Amino acid sequence: MASRLLLQNLSKRHLLRSTFASRSASTLVLAEHEGGSIKAQSLSAVVAANSLSQDNPVSLLLAGSGSSLHQAAEKAATCHPSISQVLVADSEKFAYPLAEPWAKLIQLVQLKGDYSHVIATSDSFGKNILPRAAALLDVSPVTDVVDINGPHQFIRPIYAGNALCTVRYTGANPCMLTVRSTSFPVRPISVDLKSGGASISEVDLSTLDEDSVGKSRFMKLSSQDTGRPDLGSAKIVVTGGRALKSAENFKMIEKLAEKLGAAVGATRAAVDAGFVPNDLQVGQTGKIVAPELYMAFGVSGAIQHLAGMKDSKIIVAVNKDSDAPIFQVADYGLVGDLFEVIPELLEKLPEKK
Repeated sequence: MASRLLLQNLSKRHLLRSTFASRSASTLVLAEHEGGSIKAQSLSAVVAANSLSQDNPVSLLLAGSGSSLHQAAEKAATCHPSISQVLVADSEKFAYPLAEPWAKLIQLVQLKGDYSHVIATSDSFGKNILPRAAALLDVSPVTDVVDINGPHQFIRPIYAGNALCTVRYTGANPCMLTVRSTSFPVRPISVDLKSGGASISEVDLSTLDEDSVGKSRFMKLSSQDTGRPDLGSAKIVVTGGRALKSAENFKMIEKLAEKLGAAVGATRAAVDAGFVPNDLQVGQTGKIVAPELYMAFGVSGAIQHLAGMKDSKIIVAVNKDSDAPIFQVADYGLVGDLFEVIPELLEKLPEKK
């Protein structure tokens, strides 16, 4: 009888702790902005924050300098109903997303806000900044999360996506996460603009450690103005592999993408061969994509590549080798020579209007 009462008391205490943890949950989302707007993948982090608990106030942290930062803050305040506060760090130190000043900023904001969770997306921004901030806060981050089962239980892929691992976080606050944006899609949401949106607050940077600046410095930003959609958010992706044999032949992929209004992707082998820049690489060590339509030409289907695209809604594969692994995940497959198939597609597809 005594042992039964003890178990009941322990269960009640566990329930009270769980309820308290759920009620006291608050999340800081690290957001990227460009051209006065929030990037789409940052909103995916907000969607992920909604999965932590039903009553979870979300604060969005923006850093940068100049008018574009404040334009982004105004848009962020009304872009999602779950955002309760927008924190703005306006300083030349954050003109570029360098890891050291951003990590110090997160440490500063966390000490003042005492958030239960800090979330960023698993892109170059989040992967660069969040682990460094976690080290400053003396916690262990949980990376590449694809599903959330509660405030402290998460699912992440292992072995290049061939298995899913359930992880329970048992450390101190904050629980720091990077999430795959493709696993938390942003659905169209009607925001009541009459409510005025979230509050916008300036972060007091007077106590920010000056030593955080100078360990690294921004050199340059190089990007290709192709007019094509961004690879990470495109609805259609056309990818080429090493079978294209040269950078000149890879232009067929680019022409096909232009006709379809698609983004261009590449395998690591094609990137290593110098056919295209490495920012077009799709896969475990490249970009993770999940478009409505994914077309793969001359792609064998190595597990590292499949890890970056197998969540695509419809996968079309063209390869001469009928035993290529890509056909195991493809919805539609064609065993054929891409040097015959692509020209025929270019000939029959109408020009993009």
